[in-house]
Amino acid sequence: MDALIFDVDGTLADTESAHRDAFNSAFAEAGLDWYWDDALYTRLLDVAGGKERILRYWRCIEPEEANGAKAAETVAALHALKTRYYAERVGQGALPLRPGIVRLIGEANAAGLPVAIATTTTPANIDALLAAPFGASWRERFAVICDGSTTPVKKPAPDVYLGVLDALGLDGGRCVAFEDSENGARAAAAAGIPTVITPTTYTRHHRFVDALAVISHLGEPDDPVPEPLADATQRYVDLAVLRRWHECRARVVL
Repeated sequence: MDALIFDVDGTLADTESAHRDAFNSAFAEAGLDWYWDDALYTRLLDVAGGKERILRYWRCIEPEEANGAKAAETVAALHALKTRYYAERVGQGALPLRPGIVRLIGEANAAGLPVAIATTTTPANIDALLAAPFGASWRERFAVICDGSTTPVKKPAPDVYLGVLDALGLDGGRCVAFEDSENGARAAAAAGIPTVITPTTYTRHHRFVDALAVISHLGEPDDPVPEPLADATQRYVDLAVLRRWHECRARVVL
């Protein structure tokens, strides 16, 4: 195990409620009567990418307008409004990272183990989320960052993970990825990366095949994972646990 690779939305933090609120605020500012409740947004999350979700929804309710000449321009404007609302909320530190994230990244940094980000969200969204817990120099904690500006092809395509692997100079089997959704898990698997899944309320119904583990979160000594962890005496994931899981997977593959 020579590197850790993290998805962002849903994985580093349970961001989807904040994203949903930002979409609804953008719709209201634009004078639209659109409103995405939890049930609708859960279904829309099967579509990767914020702009893509807006367009899919628009095509369902107003197909003629959504296929018009200025559709792309309208979607881009709505998404820019949404990004502003999201950044304002998250930048205020209102969205904590999920249990175990700060600790595990800190352990990897201290051990000299490269940590990377593989996401197709926008750089602005990542900055808003990570500047609060890690400070303005948060990028120094990550050896590689591939995002929507570097790899526009969305998951479940493996492109963003392949970009990270190329930058790290590693094969997928020598890394561990962290994801929360089926699309993310499929992208990591297509790149040959063993994956730990920490679902959210929005993704608990997804199917996860051949994951290293599917657990509620990474845990802390004072906030343990509810379910028992394989090959672990404690109820939180650290580098030692990850190495054991990774080694067992390597034996199976061989």
